Amino acid sequence: MRIVVLGGGPAGLYAATLLKRAHPEFQVAVYEQNPRDVTWGFGVVFSDTALSFLQQDDPETLSAIAPALETWRDITLDLNGEIITIDGVGFAAVARLKLLQILVRRAEETGVDLKFGCAPDAYREGPEPDLLIAADGVNSRIRNAAPDRFGASVSHLQNRFAWYGTTKTFPTLTQSFRDSDWGPFNAHHYRYAPDMSTFIVETTPEVWSRAGLDTAGDEQSRRICERVFADVLDGRPLISNKSIWRTFPKVWNESWYSGNQVLIGDALHTAHFSIGSGTRLALEDAIALAGAINAHTEGGRTDVPAALQSFQDSRMPIVEKLVAAADESADWYERFDERMALPAMAFAHSYITRAGRLAPEKLRALAPAFIAAYDVYKQENAE
Repeated sequence: MRIVVLGGGPAGLYAATLLKRAHPEFQVAVYEQNPRDVTWGFGVVFSDTALSFLQQDDPETLSAIAPALETWRDITLDLNGEIITIDGVGFAAVARLKLLQILVRRAEETGVDLKFGCAPDAYREGPEPDLLIAADGVNSRIRNAAPDRFGASVSHLQNRFAWYGTTKTFPTLTQSFRDSDWGPFNAHHYRYAPDMSTFIVETTPEVWSRAGLDTAGDEQSRRICERVFADVLDGRPLISNKSIWRTFPKVWNESWYSGNQVLIGDALHTAHFSIGSGTRLALEDAIALAGAINAHTEGGRTDVPAALQSFQDSRMPIVEKLVAAADESADWYERFDERMALPAMAFAHSYITRAGRLAPEKLRALAPAFIAAYDVYKQENAE
């Protein structure tokens, strides 16, 4: 079987690796527009359980990624200098480029044909593939060429954000909220290497315009953000890497495949960055798709339509739950400026319960120190 994968991100590389490893006789090629070892952004973050699925499904890949991870156990909220720690909510992060390099190496080791720096339609030069896996991101050419066939829905949130890096490192994933001369800003920041951190700056469209960020160039944008978060950065500069201001795209498809074409990763669905599940979903999509292909391959023949339907049937309910939680979290951030008027402890409780996935008893077990402090706060303010 000839398999073409469009997109050399985590979803595409991992799907190609799993399929080639299980079926060495398959011809598997990955087409990526960027040159090798080139990517945008800085670090990616996972919840502490987000990579646990690899322990059972692919311990070798987990062993390759684990040494590159930065890990921590708490979340820190910084509301205009007032610090609240939420214990027990562990995370891990890795440089996006490092993760891609690991996945590229794993793909090469299994015999995947990797083609970097390709024109968008370079895959058409070869024979028609038996299966085309569109892992080509939010702006998927495959999906956008025929959105009705996939039941595609693409919309955008209102807040603006820019993804920076900094050499200032932080002991935990931290959410810093600041009132500025122009209005409220927030920053999501976490270290992804011993000497580097991701620093995502977000604000409302009104504040974004008021601060002049709608017309600012790259250097001026960085200077404005450095001014807002000067105390958080301790005077360190922000580093840009295609750090354009954008709105978050909400992508969903009612049909995950059409004919021999199947969508995975951000081409198929997106989950707001505030819950750290985008890369996890991409890797899990790859595992589910490879599993469906394996289950419908016998005697050297693959029933592609049955495999793709099985992939959608088994995977969609799981993704729907995660995307629903991400949407709840995104809604909280869309109105973070209003919530900044809350007392710090109430603000923190609103933050940690924003996705609607933590029942009170579960939250108490997960973060006992924070809940004990919150109980004291409630008692003191009830009198």
